[in-house]
Amino acid sequence: MTTLLVIAKEPRPGRVKTRLTPPFTPVEAAGLAEAALADTLHAVAAAPASRRLLVLDGAPGPWLPPGFEVLPQCAGGLDERLADAFAHCDGPALLIGMDTPQVTPDLLTVDFADCDAYLGPAEDGGFWALGLAAPDPALLRGVPMSTPVTGAVQRARLTDAGLRVRELPRLRDVDVADDARAVAALSPHGRFAARLARYASR
Repeated sequence: MTTLLVIAKEPRPGRVKTRLTPPFTPVEAAGLAEAALADTLHAVAAAPASRRLLVLDGAPGPWLPPGFEVLPQCAGGLDERLADAFAHCDGPALLIGMDTPQVTPDLLTVDFADCDAYLGPAEDGGFWALGLAAPDPALLRGVPMSTPVTGAVQRARLTDAGLRVRELPRLRDVDVADDARAVAALSPHGRFAARLARYASR
């Protein structure tokens, strides 16, 4: 069975979702980040997995459901931190971030029987999920992160290594306010949508 990993930042004002300010305050942006993280973690908790691992920059809070191991993020760029997360897995693993609160347990239920890797492309050109049947940190190191070509470069890295890659559905990351509204509309009953509605009503 697969290890499910979530790489995340502790949702503290001024440290997360800074592109949401304005129109949101730093406290509200952190509140939206916390809700997105909680939705993500609860989806992971409901998906089948051999291990559930939160790779965290910061300290865990009441938003963390039971059943997760917590691993501190290493130093370095995002490529190094993702690589280090996979280094702690000794079997099939799927890693996601905290920016897609619309994710569902079904999306996280993957089968490596006929492929070596999964890639979940994001609408901004990045990726929201990466799965490896045999985790190899070298497949991530040096990939330019947070660019419009990040997903394409990561996919090429996988195929150049001879891996059979299957794509997951394309999802929209929450980066700016328009993203927040669009994602909340896709998952209107989640914590993220409820938090956004509360802030919008003020």
